[in-house]
Amino acid sequence: MGGGLLGTVGPLILMFVLFYFLLIRPQQKRQKSVRQMQSDLKKGDRIVTIGGLHGFVDAIDESTVVIKCGDGSRLTYDRSAIRDVVQATEDKLSK
Repeated sequence: MGGGLLGTVGPLILMFVLFYFLLIRPQQKRQKSVRQMQSDLKKGDRIVTIGGLHGFVDAIDESTVVIKCGDGSRLTYDRSAIRDVVQATEDKLSK
């Protein structure tokens, strides 16, 4: 009789703790690593955008990236549109 409130709230607290460690925390780590990758972009990096465009970083500033495509065209994207760095430039690898 005396543990009614703890017996009701305890499983809810346990579910929240499990939810945090299984879903929220890993998502925060992924977001942090993506932000780090986007801030470390360098000219010459081979990248893939969130839309699936493959190309090379031709120019970069605080918020945008100019991507050189295979046919020589240059497209301007927001930095946040970069999904992955496929191959980093040589000077970045030697550090």
